[in-house]
Amino acid sequence: MQDIMAIVIAAGKGTRMKSKKSKLVQKILGKEIVKRAVENVKNAGVDDIIVVVGHQKEEVMHAIGENVTYVEQKEMLGTGHAVIQASEILQGKKGKIIATYGDVPILKTQTLKRLLETSIKNNESATLLTAIYENPKGYGRIIRDKDGNVKSIIEEVDATEEQRRIQEINSGVYCFDIQEMLEALKEIKPNNLKGEYYLTDVIQVMAKKGLKIGAVIVEDNAEILGINDRMQLQMLTKVLQHRINSELMYSGVTIEDINTTYIYDNVKIGMDTIIHPNTIIEDNVEIGENCEIGPNAYIRENCKISNNVKIGSFVELKNAIIGENTKVPHLSYMGDCEIGANVNIGCGSITCNYDGFQKSKTIIKDNCFIGSNSNFIAPVTIEENSFIAAGSTITEDVPKQSLAIARQRQTNKEGWNKK
Repeated sequence: MQDIMAIVIAAGKGTRMKSKKSKLVQKILGKEIVKRAVENVKNAGVDDIIVVVGHQKEEVMHAIGENVTYVEQKEMLGTGHAVIQASEILQGKKGKIIATYGDVPILKTQTLKRLLETSIKNNESATLLTAIYENPKGYGRIIRDKDGNVKSIIEEVDATEEQRRIQEINSGVYCFDIQEMLEALKEIKPNNLKGEYYLTDVIQVMAKKGLKIGAVIVEDNAEILGINDRMQLQMLTKVLQHRINSELMYSGVTIEDINTTYIYDNVKIGMDTIIHPNTIIEDNVEIGENCEIGPNAYIRENCKISNNVKIGSFVELKNAIIGENTKVPHLSYMGDCEIGANVNIGCGSITCNYDGFQKSKTIIKDNCFIGSNSNFIAPVTIEENSFIAAGSTITEDVPKQSLAIARQRQTNKEGWNKK
C-alpha cells in the first residue's frame, strides 16, 4: 500500500497584512487561514501531513494544533527550500504527496481529491493544479505537448509572444511521486538574485528526465487564490460566505440576503428554515426544520435548535439547546442553557451564566412562560408549566406549575426629583 501524504508550506512572513500577528492566523469566517488550509487536506482523506513553519511559528502551530508533523524552515529561501526541510521525514516513503500552502485557504476537498486520484490513476510523477484565465498576465504558463502532457512551466518574463497567449496557468499546488520529488529536489539550484529554491524548478527537472507530468484544471479559479493582505482576506471571505450560503439554499434553506448572512462551515440547517438578514451563525450549530432565525441574530458555538423554533431580532445564543416550538423573539441572551419545548422567552430575558469564576447552566423545562426582562442566576432550574413574572430575578429553582415573582414592591417617593 502506498503512502498518501501532504506538505503545507506555512513559513512566510506576510508583511503586507500589516499586523503584529502572523498573516496565517488571521481568521476567515471564524477560523485561522492556515487551519483551513490544513483541514482542507485532511478532509480530502490525507492524514499524514507535514507543516513547514518558520516566521512566528508558535502562533502558527498553536492555530493548527496537534496531529500534524512540524518541520522548521529557519531561512526563507523559497518554496523548494521549504520542502527540502521535510526530506529526512520523507526518506523511505513511497507513494504520493500533495504540496500546498498555508495561505491558500479555500481549496475544495473535491478538488484536492481529484488532483490526488488523477495522479494515481495516470501514474504521473507530478500532477499540477492549473487554471484557465482570460487574462493570465503575471502567471507562469503551462506548456503542453500535442498529446496534452505537460512539458514545462514558462514564466511570463521568459515567454515568447505566442506562449504569453496561453491561458492555462500554474496554481503552485502539486501532487508528486514522493521519491521522484526527492530526487528532483537534489538537482534544483537557486538561479535567481534572491538565492531562493523554487518548487516550480522540480517540474523542470522532471520534464528534462522525460518523466510523466499531468495537470488537473480547477473548476473555480477563486479556490487557488492566496491571501497576502486584508483586502484579499475580505475578498476570499466573501467567496467562502457565498459558497456556504449557496449550498444551504440548494439544500432547502431560505437565506433572504446572502450578502449580510454569515454562516460558518460547520453548521447544519434543516429544510424550510428561514434565515433573515444580518444573522451570524457560528461553529457546531444545528438548526432544525421550519425555524425562523433573525434578523440581527447571533447564534454562537455549540447550539442545537429543534424544529419550528423562532429566534428573533437581537437575540444571542451560546451553548444552548432549544426545544421544539419554542420562541425567543427578541432582545435576549440565552447562554449555557437548556430550554424545553413550547417555551416563550419574553423580551430582554437573560441567563446569567458566569459568576466571574465559572459558567453554570440554566434549565427551563417544557411549556414555561418567561415574562419580559427576567434574569436567571445560574445554576437554576425552572420546572414544567411554570410562569415567571416580568421583571423577576430568579435565584432559586421553581417547582412545576408555579408562578415565580422575584421583584421588590414598588415604592414612590413623592417630590424626590425636585432636590
